[in-house]
Amino acid sequence: MNIRYFAWVRERVGIEEETLDVPASVTTVADLISWLKSIDERHAFAFEEQDAIRVALDQMHVEHDEPIGAAREAAFFPPMTGG
Repeated sequence: MNIRYFAWVRERVGIEEETLDVPASVTTVADLISWLKSIDERHAFAFEEQDAIRVALDQMHVEHDEPIGAAREAAFFPPMTGG
C-alpha cells in the first residue's frame, strides 16, 4: 500500500510517502494507524495525536472505523481549515 503524509504528519515521520506491505490483520483505518505507530519512533510521534489526524483512502475522505478493503493508497493529514 502506498502511504502518503501531509503537513505536520509528514514533518514528524520525516518522509512524504512510502510503500509498505500491510499485514492482513490490519483491516480498518484505525488498525492501520496502530500498526504504523509500531514501526518506529518517528511514526509513533507522527500518530500520537491520532484523533486529530484525517484520512483518505484512494483520495476519498473516510473515518477511522472505515474498512481498508482493496484500497491502494492511504493519506494522512491534520485537520484543514478554510478561509
